Amino acid sequence: MNITNKLSSSILFIALALFCLPGFSAADGTIYQYSIIDSLLVGNYDGELTIGGLKKHGDTGLGTFNRLDGEMVFIDGEVYKITAKGKAEKMEDKARTPFAAAAFLKTDKIIKLDSAKSLKELNNKISSALDSENLFYVIRIDGKFQTMKTRSVPAQTKPYVPLVDVVKKQSIFRFKNIEGSLVGIKSPAYVKGVGVPGYHWHFITRDRTAGGHVLDCVFTDLAAKVGSYNDFFLQLPETKNFLGTEFNQDKEKELKAVEKDSKKK
Repeated sequence: MNITNKLSSSILFIALALFCLPGFSAADGTIYQYSIIDSLLVGNYDGELTIGGLKKHGDTGLGTFNRLDGEMVFIDGEVYKITAKGKAEKMEDKARTPFAAAAFLKTDKIIKLDSAKSLKELNNKISSALDSENLFYVIRIDGKFQTMKTRSVPAQTKPYVPLVDVVKKQSIFRFKNIEGSLVGIKSPAYVKGVGVPGYHWHFITRDRTAGGHVLDCVFTDLAAKVGSYNDFFLQLPETKNFLGTEFNQDKEKELKAVEKDSKKK
């Protein structure tokens, strides 16, 4: 074997070794998720993953924080918490999360959107432009929104109640003619129980001062940057509560209730 072949073999061996390391995440094509949505639904609000650890797996994403303390917006490599008062706070790497998803944002397609009169219409327009419903997608939309309706929840105290009960007391925020960014993850229907099937959107203002989990929005003449991902990396918690939970009940109804506006005002 000549020197060139030896060098090529060595590089290949190193690459394979790195890929097999625990927690390794490829920069392209991989969605990383910590914990499962059903764990959050039953009230497991404390996790081991730090924000610093999450950043190793992406620069864009969403989730929440320990004690269910607000909504997470992961954008441009920085993680923000939208508090129960609707204010955005930049989070330190030592903060922890019980549930989060992240990826390195890439743009495989740009979808021009002439208008959207509701969140449902936005979802339908994006879906009609996708190549398949069976992949994961990370989506970002930047610009001015005529209206934006978001929510956040307050930090919980033990004993924790299920998420469907928490959102009954959620705080709702309304914005008009606001500039900012929508960060969304679209997951296939078959992730039921593990992730959030369909669309999951969070919003943060351009000046990074406010936002939340998106309940509704209206806009005209914007574009969606869409990246498709065909690798899914799931990291399960090792907390006592997670390991002791029985995940034997269908939580689809609870998830739908959580994702919608439970407070009409």
